[in-house]
Amino acid sequence: MERKKPIEPFFWSLFGAGGTVSALFLPVLLVITGIAIPLGWINPSFDQLRALLDPWYSRLLILVIVSLSMFHWAHRFRFTLHEGLQLHPYDKPIAILCYGFAFGVTAFSIIVLLVY
Repeated sequence: MERKKPIEPFFWSLFGAGGTVSALFLPVLLVITGIAIPLGWINPSFDQLRALLDPWYSRLLILVIVSLSMFHWAHRFRFTLHEGLQLHPYDKPIAILCYGFAFGVTAFSIIVLLVY
Protein backbone atom coordinates (compact mmCIF):
# COMPACT_ATOMS: atom_id res chain seq x y z
CA MET A 1 0.00 0.00 0.00
CA GLU A 2 1.40 3.35 -1.05
CA ARG A 3 1.48 6.10 1.54
CA LYS A 4 -0.04 9.41 0.60
CA LYS A 5 2.49 12.24 0.86
CA PRO A 6 1.30 15.19 2.93
CA ILE A 7 0.92 18.52 1.19
CA GLU A 8 1.39 20.50 4.41
CA PRO A 9 5.17 21.11 3.90
CA PHE A 10 4.35 22.83 0.59
CA PHE A 11 2.09 25.32 2.36
CA TRP A 12 4.62 25.85 5.15
CA SER A 13 7.26 26.71 2.54
CA LEU A 14 4.88 29.19 0.89
CA PHE A 15 4.21 30.63 4.36
CA GLY A 16 7.93 31.12 5.02
CA ALA A 17 8.64 32.56 1.59
CA GLY A 18 5.62 34.85 1.84
CA GLY A 19 6.71 36.14 5.24
CA THR A 20 10.18 36.89 3.94
CA VAL A 21 8.95 38.64 0.79
CA SER A 22 6.34 40.58 2.76
CA ALA A 23 8.88 41.73 5.32
CA LEU A 24 11.32 42.88 2.64
CA PHE A 25 9.09 44.55 0.06
CA LEU A 26 5.76 45.61 1.59
CA PRO A 27 7.13 48.32 3.93
CA VAL A 28 8.89 50.01 1.02
CA LEU A 29 5.84 49.75 -1.21
CA LEU A 30 3.58 51.10 1.53
CA VAL A 31 5.86 54.08 2.17
CA ILE A 32 6.07 54.88 -1.54
CA THR A 33 2.39 54.42 -2.42
CA GLY A 34 0.87 55.40 0.92
CA ILE A 35 3.03 58.30 2.05
CA ALA A 36 5.50 59.60 -0.55
CA ILE A 37 3.14 59.87 -3.54
CA PRO A 38 0.12 61.31 -1.64
CA LEU A 39 2.31 63.91 0.09
CA GLY A 40 3.94 64.89 -3.20
CA TRP A 41 7.47 63.79 -2.27
CA ILE A 42 7.42 61.65 -5.40
CA ASN A 43 5.36 62.88 -8.32
CA PRO A 44 5.45 60.23 -11.06
CA SER A 45 3.60 60.72 -14.31
CA PHE A 46 1.51 57.97 -15.86
CA ASP A 47 4.18 57.43 -18.53
CA GLN A 48 6.87 56.98 -15.87
CA LEU A 49 4.77 54.43 -14.00
CA ARG A 50 3.96 52.61 -17.23
CA ALA A 51 7.66 52.48 -18.15
CA LEU A 52 8.39 51.04 -14.71
CA LEU A 53 5.77 48.31 -15.06
CA ASP A 54 6.30 47.42 -18.73
CA PRO A 55 9.27 45.03 -18.43
CA TRP A 56 8.41 41.38 -17.81
CA TYR A 57 10.64 41.20 -14.73
CA SER A 58 8.73 44.05 -13.05
CA ARG A 59 5.48 42.20 -13.57
CA LEU A 60 7.03 38.97 -12.33
CA LEU A 61 8.24 40.74 -9.17
CA ILE A 62 4.76 42.14 -8.54
CA LEU A 63 3.27 38.68 -9.05
CA VAL A 64 5.75 37.11 -6.62
CA ILE A 65 5.08 39.78 -3.98
CA VAL A 66 1.30 39.50 -4.30
CA SER A 67 1.03 35.72 -4.48
CA LEU A 68 3.52 34.89 -1.71
CA SER A 69 2.02 37.54 0.56
CA MET A 70 -1.43 36.05 -0.03
CA PHE A 71 -0.24 32.52 0.77
CA HIS A 72 1.43 33.84 3.91
CA TRP A 73 -1.88 35.44 4.90
CA ALA A 74 -3.85 32.28 4.06
CA HIS A 75 -1.66 30.03 6.18
CA ARG A 76 -1.60 32.45 9.10
CA PHE A 77 -5.39 33.03 8.94
CA ARG A 78 -6.08 29.29 8.68
CA PHE A 79 -4.08 28.50 11.79
CA THR A 80 -5.54 31.48 13.65
CA LEU A 81 -9.00 30.04 13.06
CA HIS A 82 -7.83 26.49 13.74
CA GLU A 83 -5.83 27.07 16.93
CA GLY A 84 -6.95 30.48 18.16
CA LEU A 85 -10.70 30.06 17.75
CA GLN A 86 -10.62 26.27 18.22
CA LEU A 87 -12.40 25.53 14.94
CA HIS A 88 -10.78 22.09 14.63
CA PRO A 89 -13.81 20.34 13.07
CA TYR A 90 -13.83 22.83 10.20
CA ASP A 91 -10.14 22.57 9.32
CA LYS A 92 -10.68 21.16 5.80
CA PRO A 93 -13.25 23.77 4.65
CA ILE A 94 -11.20 26.57 6.22
CA ALA A 95 -8.06 25.35 4.44
CA ILE A 96 -9.90 25.10 1.13
CA LEU A 97 -11.34 28.60 1.50
CA CYS A 98 -8.08 30.23 2.63
CA TYR A 99 -5.80 28.61 0.07
CA GLY A 100 -8.49 28.85 -2.59
CA PHE A 101 -8.70 32.59 -1.99
CA ALA A 102 -4.90 32.87 -2.26
CA PHE A 103 -4.94 30.88 -5.52
CA GLY A 104 -7.79 33.08 -6.80
CA VAL A 105 -5.95 36.31 -6.04
CA THR A 106 -2.84 34.89 -7.70
CA ALA A 107 -4.82 33.94 -10.81
CA PHE A 108 -6.46 37.39 -10.89
CA SER A 109 -3.04 39.00 -10.58
CA ILE A 110 -1.72 36.96 -13.47
CA ILE A 111 -4.65 38.02 -15.65
CA VAL A 112 -4.29 41.71 -14.72
CA LEU A 113 -0.51 41.69 -15.26
CA LEU A 114 -0.86 39.99 -18.65
CA VAL A 115 -3.68 42.22 -19.92
CA TYR A 116 -2.41 45.63 -18.84
